Amino acid sequence: MLTGEIEKPWKSKSNSQMRTAYWITYAAAAFGIVAGFLRCFFGWQSVPRIGKLCKVMEEEFQTLNKDIWSHDVDLGGFGNNEFQMTTDSPTNSFVKDGKLYILPTLTSDIIGRDAIFNGHTYNLTGCTNPDWKSCGVVSNSTTGAVINPVQSARLTTRKTHNIQFGKVEVRAKIPRGDWLWPAIWMLPVDNTYGPWPMSGEIDIMEARGNGPLYPKQGTNVVRGSLNWGPMTELNRGWKTYGWRAMRRGSFDQDFHTYALEWDQNFIRIYVDNRLHHMMVLNINKSFWERGDFPQVVTNGSDYIALRNPWANGSPAAPFDKPFYLILNVAVGGTSGWFPDGSGGKPWLDGSLTAMSDFAKKQDEWYSTWPKNVDERAFIIDSVRMWQKC
Repeated sequence: MLTGEIEKPWKSKSNSQMRTAYWITYAAAAFGIVAGFLRCFFGWQSVPRIGKLCKVMEEEFQTLNKDIWSHDVDLGGFGNNEFQMTTDSPTNSFVKDGKLYILPTLTSDIIGRDAIFNGHTYNLTGCTNPDWKSCGVVSNSTTGAVINPVQSARLTTRKTHNIQFGKVEVRAKIPRGDWLWPAIWMLPVDNTYGPWPMSGEIDIMEARGNGPLYPKQGTNVVRGSLNWGPMTELNRGWKTYGWRAMRRGSFDQDFHTYALEWDQNFIRIYVDNRLHHMMVLNINKSFWERGDFPQVVTNGSDYIALRNPWANGSPAAPFDKPFYLILNVAVGGTSGWFPDGSGGKPWLDGSLTAMSDFAKKQDEWYSTWPKNVDERAFIIDSVRMWQKC
């Protein structure tokens, strides 16, 4: 049993050292809060912004509006030797429930499997390419010439809407299926600085339909980039690109907003919000300086001085001219987007029979394409474009 008075330390006179310790702790905490606020504030202030924007287009897809969209109808591969043909058929592009669907389908469903490989002439109805080679093909098993085994669509605003500095937002869900290549991108209205890539290309979003286990970035990764250079062999897209990876899930499972913000001082490409940026480029020097190009190039046995195609443009050249929007789903190709030797790729980029090799493996890759249209299609919910005022 305890006797005597119980000690009550809280009644005793406060210790000055303890009081000082309390003040130091509270002051340090307050300083940390203020410093954190100032860091966030000045960080926010330092983020480049476009300024005032004027809306150019708002598309909610109540119908496939021909006053906005036109189709590129072509089977020539669009420079990447892609394996699909693009059509204006309502089978491959249509509006349903307020959304645009771009749906890849099999050519063999129309002309039969044997015709893909031998003895069939296919002329593409409504072809928009003036080069007849991109409008028709004759299959021949001896030469390896095949009819493009997939049909898809490519829609553009080339004839109607473009921006020179501004903002683009596209809310979309990417498709799933091996070797599908969905893209949201932009090309210049006029090749002011010369043919591709001299006049530039803006890729707001590119992805691969192969699943998350694909070793070269599948549906759990989306990528944004710029392509530019004084000639095809000197494209410097590898200097200006980035990607966003999803740690849980993949981008084919839900809709996301893919955005571009662009003016003469910076280019930002992101997913859903600015914190999820794929690429941020401050234009603090010309693209000619940024490219670190050689002084001379070879042309056969000759050496030719390399010229700056953007010498008469602004520091943002070639990205200082009007660009229009493109939505499409490509399939395969020999540009390297699907690297050789990865994921069971059934063709080689350097092969003269790449498309034929791909077509012969149709049973394998088509089995990975969902039968459900909502999973196999590239679905676009809305498109918005603003011009810098």
